[in-house]
Amino acid sequence: MHPDRTLLACLADGRFHSGETVAQHLHVSRTSVWKRIGGLRRSGIVVHAVRGRGYRLPGPVELLDARRIRQGLDPVVAATLSELEIFFRIASTNDHLKSARGVQGRAALAEIQTAGRGRRGSRWISPPCNSMCLSVGWRFDPPPESLMLLSLLSGAAMLRALQNCGVAGVSVKWPNDLVRDGKKLGGILIESSGQVAGPIDVVLGVGINVRLPGEALAEIDQPATDLAGPDGSTPSRNRLAAEALNALVKMLLASAAGAHAPYLDEWRKHDAGRGKNGCLRLPGREIRGRIVDIDPSGMLIMRVDGRMRKFSSGELSLRIAS
Repeated sequence: MHPDRTLLACLADGRFHSGETVAQHLHVSRTSVWKRIGGLRRSGIVVHAVRGRGYRLPGPVELLDARRIRQGLDPVVAATLSELEIFFRIASTNDHLKSARGVQGRAALAEIQTAGRGRRGSRWISPPCNSMCLSVGWRFDPPPESLMLLSLLSGAAMLRALQNCGVAGVSVKWPNDLVRDGKKLGGILIESSGQVAGPIDVVLGVGINVRLPGEALAEIDQPATDLAGPDGSTPSRNRLAAEALNALVKMLLASAAGAHAPYLDEWRKHDAGRGKNGCLRLPGREIRGRIVDIDPSGMLIMRVDGRMRKFSSGELSLRIAS
């Protein structure tokens, strides 16, 4: 277990703990505790220190736990997952699976992701221990017809996962965003490698804002939101991880079997942009029009200057008019 995670577990209840108590629990010196506290802070974790009272976090933190996540998996999903890894700190869960010898049925989560990214290489802001950074590896042999739809199908799967965690009011935005109240809640990144004729290895990355501290919110270049309720409470991160794995693995199994239509229907049902004005941002220019639908291959259909036009995701992003 990572030593910083062990220290964080001591402070996870959000209460004050004296340096002496923490040192005794970890079987280290108080000087070592002080140094490790500095390491947590350098990782972006806020730790308050008050003379005479000790150290505490701003509030309780639920750390990811592989045993608890596995307990929440459906039997078919548990049997399909060959490996579930949880990292305290990693550059990118997607990159980790991409570098593995075999991706099939592997899943990775991280408390701290230092080089997470979204589409087109954009930086993904993931507050330490306050987000869900999940990647799932899968091999399609042969590639399914729905391969180009995976971003949309993954979005629909995550809608199911969030609903199972009691989260309402979430929509999808073409091609890979989860939104609530017009603000970004999460994103999906699909990366693949292999031959056109197969097999194809896919790494599916999902990032969800569980709780966004003010400093993290200020770093994001678009309106964003999180899962925190009015009272500050959030769904269990371990349950969210389990439900995400349940939904994503079932979607991947359905895609391999050519049974992806219900997911596409669900995506359309929760499309945040349908019938609204939108702006497509391409390198060096913008295209404005009315969002109509998606076609069977996942291309965006917009009415632009009185004409129906289709767009693939590629190097563009969509903004929906409020």
